[in-house]
Amino acid sequence: MNTEIRPIQAHQEYRAVEQLQREVWGLEEVEVVPDHLLLTAHKNGGLVLGAFDASLGGEGGQLIGFVFGFVGLSSDGGVKHCSHMTGVAPDCQNQNLGYHLKLAQREHVLAQGLDRITWTFDPLESRNASLNFRKLGATCQTYLRDLYGSMRDALNTALPSDRFQVDWHIASTHVADRLRGKWKGLRLSSLKAEGVPLLNHPLPGDPPRPAEVTLPIQGARLLIHIPAYFQAIKNIDLQLARAWRLHTRSLFEAAFAKSYVVTDLLFEDGQSCYLLEKDWTPDEDRTR
Repeated sequence: MNTEIRPIQAHQEYRAVEQLQREVWGLEEVEVVPDHLLLTAHKNGGLVLGAFDASLGGEGGQLIGFVFGFVGLSSDGGVKHCSHMTGVAPDCQNQNLGYHLKLAQREHVLAQGLDRITWTFDPLESRNASLNFRKLGATCQTYLRDLYGSMRDALNTALPSDRFQVDWHIASTHVADRLRGKWKGLRLSSLKAEGVPLLNHPLPGDPPRPAEVTLPIQGARLLIHIPAYFQAIKNIDLQLARAWRLHTRSLFEAAFAKSYVVTDLLFEDGQSCYLLEKDWTPDEDRTR
């Protein structure tokens, strides 16, 4: 694949971003971010980047991915970049394209003089969590209950739309280390061998069920288990998916209230676990 990542420019490219939203999320028309809003945000401090495959389509290539965000304010009045959407065409996923779009976004936002990007995602989506925490070095200490209410797209129907708000401190030591690949040495089995507690051992089964008893939230580091394949659970047992939502919601909210920060997602032997660290700051990386 011969891919170029560059700012969206022509009107037909903005229209292509509209179409890609439909393909990626199965959005109803009312939920598609329209071309005029994308263009206005882009021309006023925001950012719309596209990934184009030069081997497809006509001049300039075919749009196969995009990232869209805009300038916002944090609760303390600081200026940040709000990353609203990152999407990759279904037949181009699992090829690191989302990762490279986020890296390009980081470079553009750094050039604006900003050092923080935020976005939201479903904390039970293990693959997205691996990209956000493990590879990019984002962190989280904010849990948002049912943020969007009842959602109408194909991936998010029928469950409370709980979200993590992640912070990507793009000029920090932690992010620089992650982008250099220093996360590769950290393993779930090693953390358990070191005595880092897993709060919620899942009940056996296929698929597994949430723990009935959880450990106390204490110590410097701890682990929280999530389903490795949440979409699959949703497809076969919506009641179980809801149970996982409520179970993990209570754990994350309690941990964040005690000043823990999510710093990683570890996947090993079919298990996905978040690593949380007490009173963590972005210019340290105790997980190396």
